[in-house]
Amino acid sequence: MMPRYDVGSAVSLQRVPLQAPPRRKGRTMSPMINKKLGNDPMELSGGQSANSTITSVNSISSLLKEKLQLSIPQALRSSKKRQNADYRLRAFVGILFLCVVFLVGFAHIYYTQHVLQRAYFDKFSFNKNKRVMHVYSSTGTEVIAARLGEGIPAETGVFPCLSHHQKQDSVCLEWLQQARLYLAHTKHTDMHCYHVTWQSLNPHYNPKDCFDWSQKRGHWYGGGQVQNMPYPLERGRLDLSPFITGDITKHPFGNVLKRYFLNSKGATVLVDPETPLYVSINANKSNNFCMQAKYDAFAYINHLTPLPQLNYTICATDNMKNLHSSMAEKSLWDGLKPDELNAVHSLLSEPVWQISPTSEAAVYNYTDNVIALGFLRQGHVLLSEEWQPSPGDFVLDEERFPSMEETINIIHRRGFRIVFSIQPFISTESINFKDAVANRLLISERGSDPRIPALARYKQSNSVGVLDITNNKTLPWLQSKLERLIMKYHVDSFYLDLGTAQDMPHYYKCEQPLTNPDHYKTIFTKSILGSVPVMGVSGAISRPRPPVFVSLPPFSSSWKAIKTVIPTVLTYGMIGYPFIMPGAVGGDVALPMSDNNPDNDFEVNLPDKELYIRWLQLSTFLPVIRFTHLPSKYSDESVLEIAKTLTTLRQKTVTPLLKKYAKEILDTGLPIIRPLWMLDPADPACHVVVDEFSVGEELIVAPVLYSGSRQREVYLPAGVWKDGIDGSLRKGSRWIHNYRVAEDKVAYFVKMPDNTRF
Repeated sequence: MMPRYDVGSAVSLQRVPLQAPPRRKGRTMSPMINKKLGNDPMELSGGQSANSTITSVNSISSLLKEKLQLSIPQALRSSKKRQNADYRLRAFVGILFLCVVFLVGFAHIYYTQHVLQRAYFDKFSFNKNKRVMHVYSSTGTEVIAARLGEGIPAETGVFPCLSHHQKQDSVCLEWLQQARLYLAHTKHTDMHCYHVTWQSLNPHYNPKDCFDWSQKRGHWYGGGQVQNMPYPLERGRLDLSPFITGDITKHPFGNVLKRYFLNSKGATVLVDPETPLYVSINANKSNNFCMQAKYDAFAYINHLTPLPQLNYTICATDNMKNLHSSMAEKSLWDGLKPDELNAVHSLLSEPVWQISPTSEAAVYNYTDNVIALGFLRQGHVLLSEEWQPSPGDFVLDEERFPSMEETINIIHRRGFRIVFSIQPFISTESINFKDAVANRLLISERGSDPRIPALARYKQSNSVGVLDITNNKTLPWLQSKLERLIMKYHVDSFYLDLGTAQDMPHYYKCEQPLTNPDHYKTIFTKSILGSVPVMGVSGAISRPRPPVFVSLPPFSSSWKAIKTVIPTVLTYGMIGYPFIMPGAVGGDVALPMSDNNPDNDFEVNLPDKELYIRWLQLSTFLPVIRFTHLPSKYSDESVLEIAKTLTTLRQKTVTPLLKKYAKEILDTGLPIIRPLWMLDPADPACHVVVDEFSVGEELIVAPVLYSGSRQREVYLPAGVWKDGIDGSLRKGSRWIHNYRVAEDKVAYFVKMPDNTRF
């Protein structure tokens, strides 16, 4: 008997194979698909076979879908990884290629700028294509960097000079139709010097070299007084100007110059005196000091060569003080007579009384007032040019000085010396003008009849001629007139008020050509020194022999002006003028821009009292102390007491040092008044101190230079220093901040022995 099946069981059995494992959402087949495949649960025909087939198909489909869903993203991810790796490889190769290109370019630049930069001499290199020069110290430190031949077109070829242009022991290079350059070298014990000479080959090219004066190149000093008196020099600014003397209130340079510049890293630049020199400092917003050789219609009208030449020498060593000492002119003793040495000591120890001689009574009363003070020595009575009726008369004005011979005898008996100011200027109103014209003793007008004198203005004279000192007849003519003054009035010496180059007639012509208008002062001073005694000169470009002192320019009576006194004194001493004569205590109130005389009124009051006191404190330590206004004019007992204290300080402490170092500098050529870097050249702080100075190497002065100030910053170089105010000992190589200085005190410090302990 056949077993009977329950319909419900059959249905259940048929459904079991159709059950699949739980599927992810989205895999369930739609009812329509199930129906098409005969997968209706209520339909029993062909049930198991059909269901098995359907189940297999569904399983394979599901597996394929799962495999595809798993394998495709993995493949995609693998592909992206391979692409990323490929990109990184390509980037690395590209970067490597760029590095190779950069290194090749750098090597090319290095080759052109360094390999082609030949070391023509020891510690010296020059790239002839770029025209860049470098000078090094013995330790390899760069001390000079300069661009030579500025203005030569870049495309101009450079070649060795032809044989007939060569010079022995020199390298010669030529830039076609532009300029020829000579480089030479000399070696001293511990110093190298390099000689640079440019010869222009083109009337349109003026040789020009520019030195890098940026901060990393150290500090620069020298030259002379420059507008606004920057110290160090690289702090200033000056457009390209002829290097000749002038009035600093109107012109780029002051009354004393020398073509000498010193760098704190140990290098000097010394320009030949025959070079028609123009200079600029930081012009056109650069950090350059430029020198150019250029002829013009005034300063360098006389052509010593057909085309201008720039000729200078660079010397370098490791120590700026030693370098400067080696460059200083020595042997000032040569030919010095005993009375000349006594004249030097008298100026160092006795005041100069500068008087504007309006009348004989004014001169007499002035000396009377000096004696009445009781504490000031008699010294030298310096009469400005007003003692003559007109400039160039060389006789006393008998209307204002009817018995001057007797007055001068009285002045001599009182212990004073009498000094007359003389000038080479002959006023058209002078009694000597006609005679000077007739004998052709005056500088003539260039391009005109030589009998026609060239006229100029000087001070209060609107029309003056200038004695032609190159004419052989001029000196005997002048000498005879000065000797008559000496014989009649027993004049002790003369002060030469020579003016500046800018005071020369613009179209001047001398019998013998001058290198430049400043050359006139040098010839005049040397000529006069051999005939009459001379105490001082108003300006110079070369140092006069002792006992002649070189005067500082007049300073206006102002707080602004007093700040420029120290840098001017330091600069003049450094460029070779150790014997200097500062201006009047308190400044010259008759000058424009004085604090109490803005309108240049000659009937003026005294300088500001505080300014006068601070100026007197400063002047106490300078080589010569010069008065115009006596301290008694203030009718203030405190001013007199301060003046008396300072006089005692000068006589007991300062004057012995001045005499000691005066003897030393006659051998060494170094200045009496020195910048702090001369005491410690390796100390960077000493290079930039602008408001202190030292007397020799054993006394430092730090005066107050600001109105109302009762304190200041003080820097002391290495060593142990004794405070001049309170006597305490202070260690050097450091700043003293907020150092207290009362109105009646001046800060000064005396060097103690090296073994001092405290």
